[in-house]
This record gives sequence, C-alpha cells and structure tokens, in this order.
Amino acid sequence: MTTEHQILALILFSLFIAVTLGITTWVSRNRHGSAEEFYAGGRLFSPMENGFAIAGDYMSAASFLGISGLIALFGYDGLLYSVGFLVAWLVVLFLVAELVRNCGRFTLADVVAARMNERPVRIAAGASSVTVSVLYLVAQMVGAGSLVGLLLGDSGTAARTLTVIGVGALMVVYVSFGGMRATTWIQIVKAVLLMGGAVTLTVLVLLRFHGDFGQLLTSAAERSGHGLRFLSPGLKYGADWTSRFDFMSLGLALVLGTAGLPHILSRFYTVPTARAARRSVVWAIALIGGFYLMTIVLGFGAAALLGPDQVRASNASGNTAVPLLAAFLGGGAESTGGAVLFAFVAAIAFATILAVVAGITLASSASVAHDLYASLKRRHARQRSEVAVARVAAVGIGAVAIALGLLAQDLNVAFLVGLAFAVAASANLPVLLYSLFWRGFTTRGAVWSVYGGLVPAVVLVVLSPVVSGSPDSLFPGVSFQFFPLQNPGLVSIPLGFLAGWMGTVTSAEEADEAKYAETEVRSLTGAGAV
Repeated sequence: MTTEHQILALILFSLFIAVTLGITTWVSRNRHGSAEEFYAGGRLFSPMENGFAIAGDYMSAASFLGISGLIALFGYDGLLYSVGFLVAWLVVLFLVAELVRNCGRFTLADVVAARMNERPVRIAAGASSVTVSVLYLVAQMVGAGSLVGLLLGDSGTAARTLTVIGVGALMVVYVSFGGMRATTWIQIVKAVLLMGGAVTLTVLVLLRFHGDFGQLLTSAAERSGHGLRFLSPGLKYGADWTSRFDFMSLGLALVLGTAGLPHILSRFYTVPTARAARRSVVWAIALIGGFYLMTIVLGFGAAALLGPDQVRASNASGNTAVPLLAAFLGGGAESTGGAVLFAFVAAIAFATILAVVAGITLASSASVAHDLYASLKRRHARQRSEVAVARVAAVGIGAVAIALGLLAQDLNVAFLVGLAFAVAASANLPVLLYSLFWRGFTTRGAVWSVYGGLVPAVVLVVLSPVVSGSPDSLFPGVSFQFFPLQNPGLVSIPLGFLAGWMGTVTSAEEADEAKYAETEVRSLTGAGAV
C-alpha cells in the first residue's frame, strides 16, 4: 500500500466523519428529548428519505465487499447471495412493513405485547433483539479494523485495536446525541455515497468490455480456471449433500432473517403512516435491487480483470476484491487514478460500517430501554426515564461491542453475520408472524417461540464446524463439533415456529379474542395506530 493511498483514504475518512458529526451536532440542538423523537425521529421522514435510510442500513460492508468477493471466487454460487438478500425484501414488503408500523411504537416487542402478558414477552423479545444486534455489531467493527489495517499497511493488533475503539466511540456519539434523526441522515448520506461508488465502478467495468455483459462472463469463466463450471451451480456448495444443505440453511436464514432484524423493523416507525412505510420499502427495494445487480457486475469484473488467484492472494475470503478492482480500473495500484479510486472505495466501505453500526446500536439501545428496562419499572415512570436509559444503554452496548470486537479481531468472524440472520429468523420472525396472524396465540407461545429459536441457533453454531473441528474454525486446535452445518437456520427456524405452537397448545391461558380483533383491525387499517 503506497503512502498516497493511505493519505487519500485518511482524508476521505476524516471528511465523512466530520460531516456525520456535524449532522449529529445540528440534530442535537433541535431535539426536544421525547421518546418518539429519540426512537423514531418524530415520525417525520418521507417515504423516499426512509427508503434511502433503509437501504443505507441494510447494505453493509459485507454486501459491498463480501458478495463481490464471493462472486469473484465462486461465480454462480456467489451470485446466489445477492439473490437471497434481495428476495428477503419481498417477505418484508408483503408480510411485515405495514402491519408492524400499525401495531407497534418503537420495537418488535410492541407488536407482540399488544395482545399478551406484557412483561415476559418484552423481556424475551428484548433479549433476542440485543443478541442479534451485538452479533451484527461485532462483525461490522472487526471488519472496520481489518479494512483500516489493510489501508495503512499495518495488519497488526495496534491499528485494528484503535480502529475498533474509534468506531465504537463514534457510534455511541451518533446515537447518544443524535438519536434516530441523526442516524437516519447518516444512513442517507452513506446510501448515496455507496450507490455512487457502485455505479462508478460498474460503468468502468462495462466500458472495459464495451458494454457486452456476455463477453464479461466469458472472460471471467476463462480467467477463473474452472471454465463454464464457474457460471454453473455447485462450485462452492455442490461438493456433497452436507454443503448443499448448508446452502439451503444459509439461504433460508438470509431470506427470512431480514424481516426479524431489529434495526430494520425500527425504521418503519420513522414515517407517519403505514402507507408511507410500504412506500419506503418500495424505495428500498429499488435501491437495494440496483445495488445487488451491480455487485454481480463487480464480482465477475474482478474475476475477469484480476483473476480469482490475485483476489485470493490478497484475502482468502475475497473481501478485498472491490478495492483491488478499483485500483486496477483507475490505472493500477501505483498510478494516481488507481490511488484515488482505491481510496474512494475504501472510504465508502468505512462510511458503510459507521452508518450500519449506528443503526444497530440505536435499535439495541431501544430494546434495552423500551423493553427490558421498562418491563421492570412502573408505567408512569417509563416515559420520563426511558430516553436517558437508552443513551446509557448505547454507551454500554458500545463498550460490549468494543470488548468483543477486540477479542475477536484475530478470528474468522464471517459466521457472525450469518448467525445474526439465523437468530433473527429463528427467534424474532416466528413470534412476529404468530402475533399478527394466529388468533389463538398466547403469552406462553410467544415466550417459547423466542427462546425456542434463540437457544438452538446459538447452541448449534457452538457445536458446528465454524467454532471447532476444522482448520478454518475459530478454535482449530480443539474439536467439539457435533452439528455438520455452518449455519443453523435449517434446524433452528422450524424449531422457533414449533416451540411457539407447542407453547400455545399446552398453555392454560385463553387467547384474548377482543385484543386479537383489535390488533387485526389496527394492523390492516391503521385505525388507532400511533
């Protein structure tokens, strides 16, 4: 890495941080400190603004760097990640967005607790939401450390440690002082930058092949060393039945997990109506769909122009494919154009990480204050103290994420994102769908559904080859592997639904027909919605 790369990247990093801190300062001067302002930004965002913010929240560094790298290394099998992430939004659009906006106020637990015994349901849903958020946060922060270590030419512990601490401190500042309003504008700025960077690189790749996508695919297949197999299923997930089931498990978690991610659900409360929530999702799908189509071009472009061997030599999992491609398209790593484009792409990736961790921290602090803390306090004390508790919770969650990020910085943490999706799909989605659509659902069913998905998801990952028993695992020197799949979704998601059903049918509690009718009318019409 040349000094020119480093200076340009650091300047662009600093500019983005200065802009986002300016937004936070401006917002903090114009807030009135209510729970609605802190958690939902006063519900004043337009569908377009919220759509951009949702896209900014969802398109993480894993999407920008990871998916393109997987396509560069594995061709068609890597492309399936893009499909899974995009298809997930159809579940959100048709089953979740409007109903959640009508039934809740700030968190997932609001929807479930509307017709249940509030305290146990809020504690269970809050615990699950915090678990998902912390897993997501650790992965993002370790990614930030690796990215900055790459840019500075220092992959040692010191650079990554300082980066993880810096990212954690920034996310606490964004959330504590700016709340949802600052977080939303940071995500909008990040979404614009990310789309701009992706469009620029996509156009440059296509110009190399005179706009002929077929020629791009042919060149990628020839350069890959696998021939036409590179463009066919099975290069990564077709070796045996275990790998095929693993892909099915991962796909199920990705498609269903999005609808249970706390930081995505919280975005539906920032608009004034359910119709605006639906239109927000349409905007988000358009932006996210365009982005994932561009990752396909970037991935195959990296395979065709750089070759999988060069990508793998830089990073075994392909995470540096896009920065390397940017330097190549700019004229080479040693050229001014290459340095500028490389630094621009790296700065966008860093901005992506900052925006995503801000959204996740806000959602998890809301769960701590609005669900866990509020469940232990008397109702009249809630509004007065919740926002203060949420700000303190942001600091606490930031500290936990920093500590875990530092512990995990030398480990392979790619499984954390998949685990976060698997936990969300196993614990959050079943209880959400049962609450919205099952008339006979009870409090025991809700609690069992959450824990019945959460506990198996975590336990199965601990017993999987991700943690032990293989050279690529977190602890390669030991083996307590009893579960063959790397992602638990194929088992834990059905268990979450089954536990919710069993808890309900074995419960002595009678479902409240009146509350269900009220929830049904409210979810479908918006009558009585906040």
